[in-house]
Amino acid sequence: MKKIAVIGAGTMGNGIAHVFAQFEFQVNLIDTSATALEKALANIAKNLDRQINKGILSNEDKISILQKVTTFTSIELGVQEVDLIVEAATENSEIKKSIFQQMDQFAKPDCILASNTSSISITALANATQRPSKVIGMHFMNPVPIMKLVEIINGAATDNETTNNIVALTKAIQKIPCVVKDAPGFIANRILMPMINEAVYAFSAGISDAETIDTIMKLGMAHPMGPLQLADYIGLDVCKNILTIMHEGFNDAKYAPCPLLVEMVNAGKLGIKSGEGFYKY
Repeated sequence: MKKIAVIGAGTMGNGIAHVFAQFEFQVNLIDTSATALEKALANIAKNLDRQINKGILSNEDKISILQKVTTFTSIELGVQEVDLIVEAATENSEIKKSIFQQMDQFAKPDCILASNTSSISITALANATQRPSKVIGMHFMNPVPIMKLVEIINGAATDNETTNNIVALTKAIQKIPCVVKDAPGFIANRILMPMINEAVYAFSAGISDAETIDTIMKLGMAHPMGPLQLADYIGLDVCKNILTIMHEGFNDAKYAPCPLLVEMVNAGKLGIKSGEGFYKY
């Protein structure tokens, strides 16, 4: 693989583009919003500056990496002649299915179609295409340039060649691949989100304040960030959406989002991105 397309220029998309470009891949970064693409390039440059300050990269490396990223506002133009497409759009199954239909329509026949989804069925996304054997999940962790894990999810029809290629590619960008089967929330969020949800229930019940709950988990369980702070970082709307997908997928009440979480999302308190969640920013 030499050329990669990334669809979605948000936090995850620009991070994925950054990493592939850093490891000598040509990257097409695609978003319908030209403003989002400009912001993405600025974020990549800012994150490259952080790596320069840490002695990881040089100024020459920064210039070279940025030159490897080309932006597009059209999926049709952006996915032509690429070897892999990583979809990193908003966590909405209908939006993702629509994007997968376009990816399938305009990409070359042997192109692998991957999703960075953190909870949506890979099998369902694959069924929106004519190449389900070449559809796979690549769930990167945020912040992408720093976090080593890539959760690789096989859909029901994903073939061994596709999985092996993506495992090898993940290692080539110095990430650690962990292969799992398709299920709501996969492994990472199936374990993480109930923990966050339970922390919200404890906070809602008035057992303790947010800072104390987070401190207990950081000092007692050696977590680098407490669950409520992490929820703010992820986005409370994202947490709610993932829990809802798991609740519906498993038909199990234990995955239902805490009423307080739903209330906060409805009030626009989404965490860092809105300036307020369990903490103020």
